[in-house]
Amino acid sequence: MSGPPQPRGELSESLLAALARPVHALPAPRVQAPADPLADEDLQLALYCCYELHYRGLPGVADEWEWEPTLLALRRDMEAVFESALAAAVPRPALPDGPQEMDLALRAIAEADDAPSVSRYINREATHAQLLEFLAHRSAYQLKEADPHSWALPRMYGGPKGALVQIQADEYGNGDPERIHAKLFADTMDELGLDTTYGAYLDHLPGSTLATVNLMSFFGLHRRWRGAIIGHLALFEMESSVPNRRYAEGLRRLGVGSRRATEFFDEHVTADAIHEAIAAVDLAGGLARQQPELTGDILWGAATLAELDGRWARGMLGAWEEGVSSLLIALPEPAASAAAP
Repeated sequence: MSGPPQPRGELSESLLAALARPVHALPAPRVQAPADPLADEDLQLALYCCYELHYRGLPGVADEWEWEPTLLALRRDMEAVFESALAAAVPRPALPDGPQEMDLALRAIAEADDAPSVSRYINREATHAQLLEFLAHRSAYQLKEADPHSWALPRMYGGPKGALVQIQADEYGNGDPERIHAKLFADTMDELGLDTTYGAYLDHLPGSTLATVNLMSFFGLHRRWRGAIIGHLALFEMESSVPNRRYAEGLRRLGVGSRRATEFFDEHVTADAIHEAIAAVDLAGGLARQQPELTGDILWGAATLAELDGRWARGMLGAWEEGVSSLLIALPEPAASAAAP
């Protein structure tokens, strides 16, 4: 990210103006709930910027802002609006008969998801330009892949912690920096002529995309939502292998079949097929056995993932059906060497 993002409304404008100055006390927060908090451009950008202070920071923003109490108060009020909207949009799933059926309960959430399939579209129909847009959308998370879920590590113990470490170790390349999944995704972007700078496309991404990442940060940063972040990760892993195979096939269909371009997706086909059982049985199921009171949160975390990913998919595919860009700002034409054949 070469500079701070452009504001999208009164909330993000005042926040970004404050963050550009030395740390100081902010006025008492006054956050009004917008019509659709789960896609609102202003709210989601402001939340995203607050959360980024806990990851790599924002250009020109002092590190001391991360724990400024008045900024945390503002974030708390934004999160309250976000959480209320999630609760209204996503009913609590029925609890399984016992923790041993957690994998079946998670599978039921996946099977009830009626969102259109992005992976099937990329596989069969996407143009080269749409593929680039898809990668730009995904970069908001994939360039920090696994980091939001890693916030759960100090909140876990025993078997669930071991399962989480096993999954996350793979995500971070098992010690090989060239195999870190975020690096593999950056390689894909680079091979297609996209900017791999962290946060490069933030101004391009609609609120519905930012909400999918904010959801992970919200769950991961709050200990009270440790069950929800585990449910989110479990469903994420369970539903990853087949879509990533389709994405890789879509790249090859479009003539982008070099190993460097497809390695990220090919890696997930294999890794997530293994992670599926670990995530569902050992991680989510293990946490439900260890702390039964978190069972409802585990399932709700998975259900919110399905809901927000579904909203993102409908928005992106709907724009493409209308023949327009799914981004707030269309991507520049890629370099000739990286363009479709």
